[in-house]
Amino acid sequence: MNLFIGIAVLLTLLVVAWLIRPLLRSHITQGVSSDRLNAAIHRDQLLALEADLARGVISQQDFEATRDELQLRLLDDTQSFEGQPLQASAGFWSGKRTAMALGLSVPVLAVGLYVHLGTPAAIELVATAKTGDQQMQQMINTLAERLKANPDNPKGWAMLARSYKAVERFDDAAQAFEKAGDLLNTEPDLLVDYADVLAVKANGNLEGKPLELVNKALSINPDHPLGLMIKGVAAYRRSDFKLAISQWEKLLTLLEPGSPDARQIEADIADARGKTGLAKAASSALIPPPAKIDSAAAETGKLPPVPAGAAAGMTPEMINQMVERLAARLKDNPDDVMGWAKLARAYKVQGRASEAEQAYAKTGKLLNTDPDLMMQYADLLATRSKGDFKGKPQALINKALSIDPKHPMALMMAGQAAYQAGNYGKAIGHWERVLTVLPAGSNDAALVKKEIADAKAKMPPTQ
Repeated sequence: MNLFIGIAVLLTLLVVAWLIRPLLRSHITQGVSSDRLNAAIHRDQLLALEADLARGVISQQDFEATRDELQLRLLDDTQSFEGQPLQASAGFWSGKRTAMALGLSVPVLAVGLYVHLGTPAAIELVATAKTGDQQMQQMINTLAERLKANPDNPKGWAMLARSYKAVERFDDAAQAFEKAGDLLNTEPDLLVDYADVLAVKANGNLEGKPLELVNKALSINPDHPLGLMIKGVAAYRRSDFKLAISQWEKLLTLLEPGSPDARQIEADIADARGKTGLAKAASSALIPPPAKIDSAAAETGKLPPVPAGAAAGMTPEMINQMVERLAARLKDNPDDVMGWAKLARAYKVQGRASEAEQAYAKTGKLLNTDPDLMMQYADLLATRSKGDFKGKPQALINKALSIDPKHPMALMMAGQAAYQAGNYGKAIGHWERVLTVLPAGSNDAALVKKEIADAKAKMPPTQ
């Protein structure tokens, strides 16, 4: 605070000095001598006359006559007085008085404007924050010293561990959690906090001990919100989308409906559900048939009903209204490629295959760069062709694999296309690659293994 005031005062004084310096100078304007002015004019005219004589413009007689006339005129015009210096009129606002007024008013105005428009309290807040950080560090160090002298204090170690975590001293936090002893094994909050610290130290990796701690916390309290969230994230990263959905759906029941957290979890669930189609693709049927469209709904132009489980926390009517609003908005904003992608997926889920195909076609450059979108479109086209992957579906599959060679859905569909064409060896190759990206022991992996076994059974000995 004192440093800020000092700098502000110095800058104000510099500004005041710059303003009043010109006012303190004496301004005296020198007068002009009339004799000097007339003499200068006479000299110029005489020089011009001499030049005319030299060029032969005038005769010597005319030159002498004109010269005498100029000299007489100079005598008439010349005055015997010298112009007096012009002194500025002495009004009330002299230079010194104006300088004094500025010197007083500028600092007063500066202080007044800062008090009115500035935030003096912000300076105190910064100082308070720094003081608070120093006090917190001092308190943590004091607690650490006390625990060194009295290490048999589990609650104290737990408090120290959380304090270290709050100030991002994660190595110290992990050591303190370990010293909490049996208390750590009975408190779900401590277990999850410890798991979070270990995950941060492992650059976000939840597998291993972090997940073990989370599972232990959920065994004590199955409804622990952060535990459910972390377990769902870990499952999602392993591509175990069903487990992720189950954990997040349980978490959703614990959150306030409509809250930002609840909306985020709903979006995560919808994303995971979109990726569970891999299990269907791994079934014996190549492509599931399109959903049936209610004829009455088609006649009235209304969207057909959506299954109640299509989106967590939303009724079929709410989803239908949402899709209608999206379609209406895209009519006014046809360049919204992300909007067309969302509408295409919605139409596809509702079984409106023709409209879904038109919407996919309007996604523009996004369709050439997003493997997920390519596979959705390829699935739709194959469905409309009764499971035939030839043509555009196969081209979309190949393009998706060129962008992401380990894309699960693309590998599954590539294997199905090869299986359909009787190229069982190629199908097995694609499906074996799928197994490398699926969680070992998951239902999806089991279904893919069945497909591989079926293809091997049909593969001729020479293939």
